[in-house]
Amino acid sequence: MDKYNDETMKFEVPKENMTEPKEILLYVYKALKEKEYEPINQIIGYILSGDPTYITSHKDARSIIKKIERDEILEEILKEYLKYNG
Repeated sequence: MDKYNDETMKFEVPKENMTEPKEILLYVYKALKEKEYEPINQIIGYILSGDPTYITSHKDARSIIKKIERDEILEEILKEYLKYNG
């Protein structure tokens, strides 16, 4: 009998190791999507207001997004946009 099963294992980056704005933003986006929120609208609400209640607490997304400053989020978004459109 094989000691490994045939099911695909899922690997997630431990939340405490997330420090890059891109990683955090993608993680929060996925958590919002899982809870069936409109992630773009929620993240924009958070960036504009600074109110963390725009971000779900599902998967600790709210506490994780607070690891970075809102201006870092904007910088990351702008860098990615310009990378693909500039």
